[in-house]
Amino acid sequence: MTTAVTARAHTNIALVKYWGKADATLMLPQTSSLSLTLDQFYTDTTVAFDPTLTADQVTVNQVRLDEHASRKVRHVLDLVRTQADRPTFARVSSTNHVPMAAGLASSASAFAALAGAASRAAGLDLSSRDLSRLARRGSGSATRSIFGGFVEWHAGHDDASSYAEPLVESVTWPVAMVALVLDAHRKKVSSRQGMQTSVATSPYYPAWKQVVAHDLAAIKPAILDQDFTTVGEILETNAMRMHALTLSADPAYSYFNGATLQAMQTVRDLRAAGVACYYTLDAGPNLKIFCQVADLPAITARFRQDLGAEQVIVAHPGPGLSWR
Repeated sequence: MTTAVTARAHTNIALVKYWGKADATLMLPQTSSLSLTLDQFYTDTTVAFDPTLTADQVTVNQVRLDEHASRKVRHVLDLVRTQADRPTFARVSSTNHVPMAAGLASSASAFAALAGAASRAAGLDLSSRDLSRLARRGSGSATRSIFGGFVEWHAGHDDASSYAEPLVESVTWPVAMVALVLDAHRKKVSSRQGMQTSVATSPYYPAWKQVVAHDLAAIKPAILDQDFTTVGEILETNAMRMHALTLSADPAYSYFNGATLQAMQTVRDLRAAGVACYYTLDAGPNLKIFCQVADLPAITARFRQDLGAEQVIVAHPGPGLSWR
């Protein structure tokens, strides 16, 4: 018998970022991090282990992946097979409701959904912590997408100690994130490549680890106190200091484009005019704007005028992993 299991996971946006791996095999980060899971961007993945298959079959957005493109998916499946003592190949079908490889963390939702669907299809009943550890082996940020709301990923020092847990999973604070899709094309420098270059060559990398420790210690009580200004100031400064690592690497690289810089300036202009909002961005040109729900009309009106309505997406705090 072949039982298909479907899981849904939402993407997350790091408010305090990790940017650098300590162990690329176990996907252990150099630092801890903290994120917000979003409701508008998600991945649905269905997995079935089928004894008639002679190899894993992986389809993403209705496109069959070749052996090279599916290697990270097969790696997670291998981990599940080992844990479940079930050597059967699997059929995987995944649909991303996220622009892929453009700084909107499609890999986070993709591998969190894969971990949830594959583990249950193999007959495993993993705890949330163990699902977080499994998802991490496919994509570091996926470890946080197992949970909803504000989530902290503990860097740890080995496979067992590196996992995420929620700080505030059911968010009642009226905050939102406006995603500006400035460029949905695949980025030229992958997150993995960029991290390796920054860790190896940026003279500022040792200071970055101190920055993250400081920012984590400051942002967690601010979130618990619903101190919007402090959270906004920390996430914006943290993002800029992460991107300083890209500009100070050898060779230098950047995820910004002209539209990114213009959108940053527009956020600063709105803030100067009394609209409280702060920006962040990961490995891609697309800006995310942290704001309060009451200020959404002013922010969205301005950016829809500048970019067009389809490029401005409003998201709110989202849920954790679920099964369909």
